[in-house]
Amino acid sequence: MRKIGYILFSVALLACACSQDQGNYDYITLDEPLISGLQDQEVFTQSRLQLDPVLEGGEFPDEDYAFEWMVLDQNMASEPLVIGQERNLDYEVTLAPGAYKLYFTVTERETGLYWRSSVNLTVSSSLSEGWMVLCSDGGRARLDFVSATTGQTMNDVLKGNGMPEMNGPRRIQWLSDKTDASSPYYLLTDDGATRLGRDAFEWKPEYDFAYEVAVSDKLVPRGITSAGFGKMVVSGEDAHYCEIMGIDGLYGSAVNKDFPVAPFVGANVLATQVYAAVYLLYDTDGQRFMTYCSLLATNDLGNLNPVSTMEEMGQIAEGMAPGSGVVGTAFKDWPEGNDLVYMENTRYDPGNAKMGMTYALLKDGNSCFLYGIQLGDILRYADCTYVLGKGYYGDLSQCRDILHPAALYAFSSLKSCMYYALDETVYRVDLSQNPVREEPMFTLSGERITCLKFNLYRKNENMQKSYDLVVGSVSRNGEGKLRVYEGRESGGDFRNVEPLVYEGFAEIVDVEYKERVY
Repeated sequence: MRKIGYILFSVALLACACSQDQGNYDYITLDEPLISGLQDQEVFTQSRLQLDPVLEGGEFPDEDYAFEWMVLDQNMASEPLVIGQERNLDYEVTLAPGAYKLYFTVTERETGLYWRSSVNLTVSSSLSEGWMVLCSDGGRARLDFVSATTGQTMNDVLKGNGMPEMNGPRRIQWLSDKTDASSPYYLLTDDGATRLGRDAFEWKPEYDFAYEVAVSDKLVPRGITSAGFGKMVVSGEDAHYCEIMGIDGLYGSAVNKDFPVAPFVGANVLATQVYAAVYLLYDTDGQRFMTYCSLLATNDLGNLNPVSTMEEMGQIAEGMAPGSGVVGTAFKDWPEGNDLVYMENTRYDPGNAKMGMTYALLKDGNSCFLYGIQLGDILRYADCTYVLGKGYYGDLSQCRDILHPAALYAFSSLKSCMYYALDETVYRVDLSQNPVREEPMFTLSGERITCLKFNLYRKNENMQKSYDLVVGSVSRNGEGKLRVYEGRESGGDFRNVEPLVYEGFAEIVDVEYKERVY
């Protein structure tokens, strides 16, 4: 294709609007290159990116034209970078993993006219996506990784990153929307907690959890629970809250002034828009549930006590908007006088109120009770139309060994089911049955189950995998295995499901899936 370019070398003076145009113009014919042969690219770091564009529409000798290859981070996290100045690109990829725009520009040297074409460039690494597998290697916290991009299992990926050795691994977590986007992963151990970098779990001293705390005490959280504009941790017997309103906040002093709390925090992990989240704590002295909502202490709401009993929270909600305080009739009274065994947040929402179910397993002697509590938003501006929900009650006392001290528990977001593991066997409890009984799912002969959970995915394309049961185990010789059982198609019945199996670990403590963040 050819296009006539009109280049003006001198401009005539205009005497008046009606005078004749007496200007002197020169016209040249200029070939316009049509750039083709370029497509979106996905490459790995340290690989070679080689592209040979096609220029159609004429002759374009190198001596008459200049060429430039430039990349721009699509998140605008860095300045544009020129990676080549030849017609054909031959580039060893040193870019950080991420999503980029790649621009190819052809410039006519004499006139300065240029033509440009662009494609999407995705840079990945073996650590861009996959399973983060936290292991106890003789008590030392060791992070292994199963790469979804290469299929490779990599051991001890934190080795050599400068992070001090940490012992007593507890959890590996991803807080994509409640922390610095460049370091959204948290390693929690008995020695303390730290963030890890986004691209390759890189580490800096300022990633230490102490930099996120406004009190002098060292906080050693067992987990981080986020909802709305805040997040909460339990360290020892104290709960600490951190509020984020567009800026990074800090964890303050304990919110439970007069009672110790259990090492669990309930919250709504289903709703995407929560303004004033209600958190659930358990008073281990008073043996009762308590709520926390930071907004109650503001002037707008009359400086109410942000820590309330369940009854008080219901009354506060009713006073603010009658009829929207408590929904559901699964049980009459909020339970008291029991020991809390376990608590877990799910996305299961039987009432379609955008309030995920928080399950709490309680015991009284040899008796075992399960409560399903739904938590919402005190303001109810967005997703949640209620503040509290009484979603489920069941007597699980007849379930075999359900209160064994070594039992592990997991609750599905797919349907009303819980699972528990003891030694080498996984059981399912269909909570819709009456009476409630356990049924064996599968047994891993010669292995001890050390991790049982459902990973809650974030991206829409991965959501259905949130119903997959994740099982970590260790053999008698200390070798760990990770199994993933498909849950959506099986409806949560894993008896005949052939799992995906990954090997080569130490004793698995926790697992979380690292989704691609670009």
